[in-house]
Amino acid sequence: MLKSSFHNARSALPFILPALLLIVLFVFLPILFNLYYSMFRWSAFERNGVFVGLDYYVKLFQDPIFYTALKNNSLYAVISLLFQVGGGLVIAAILEEKVIRRWQPLFRTVFFLPAVISISVVGLMWQLLYNPEIGLINGALKAIGQTQWMHSWLGDSKTAIYAVVAVSQWQYTGYMTMLFLIAMHKIPGELYEAAMIDGANRLRTFFHITIPQLREMILVGSMITVIGAFKVFDEVYVMTFGGPGRSTEVLGTMLYRAAFRNDEMGYASTIGTAIFVITLGLSLLQMRLAKTGQEV
Repeated sequence: MLKSSFHNARSALPFILPALLLIVLFVFLPILFNLYYSMFRWSAFERNGVFVGLDYYVKLFQDPIFYTALKNNSLYAVISLLFQVGGGLVIAAILEEKVIRRWQPLFRTVFFLPAVISISVVGLMWQLLYNPEIGLINGALKAIGQTQWMHSWLGDSKTAIYAVVAVSQWQYTGYMTMLFLIAMHKIPGELYEAAMIDGANRLRTFFHITIPQLREMILVGSMITVIGAFKVFDEVYVMTFGGPGRSTEVLGTMLYRAAFRNDEMGYASTIGTAIFVITLGLSLLQMRLAKTGQEV
């Protein structure tokens, strides 16, 4: 049996090797090079760098902007889990109801459409919506007589990060809804029929059948969402670029500023390493908590 397994492994190797080489070349080697470059002070316009060891890591942990960015990314992750994963799951369950199922193709299109729009277009569109003078949001508040709620949403450091996070929820909740809908279609209908015969209502079947059956998809969706929250860059770059007063700074814009504004490539590599460690750690933690692939 051992000989047969070894033979099967050798037979599979030619098929696995090309993909494995690509992963090593474009994933693992860049990670190692980034770690190496984070220990040098170097510029994009200079050939040689100066070895500084762990100085940039010390600088990073002493930089107050790093903690502002970490707080904003964490806020992104928590809100995204609530709205994209939690909200997407609820919306998917509603769309699976018999009363709404006939309209499901229309709603699928409506919910998924924002996810395929370019983030640059989305950012510029929401900049106009948030505009304190000509924006639709303040205009709607004025039209219904709620002028006390009118605000400079992106111009106030207290509301700017929430305004940017809200855009991400609008754009990507529909994407998560589609993932959950696909997973729900694979749940055997007999489970729901048996539950209904036993007298279970919609709410109980949702918590005792739908959610347990979607456990793996919820884990995958949570990992995608959390990793995306700590890698977020485009929305912030287009709408605020970390302002006002760097109140919406995230790790991605902090990295960009260090690399392409300040030409501190070694420091930017350090920030990149921090992003990698955080996302890897959170992914492993989620997998551990979910005990994926194990019997419960």
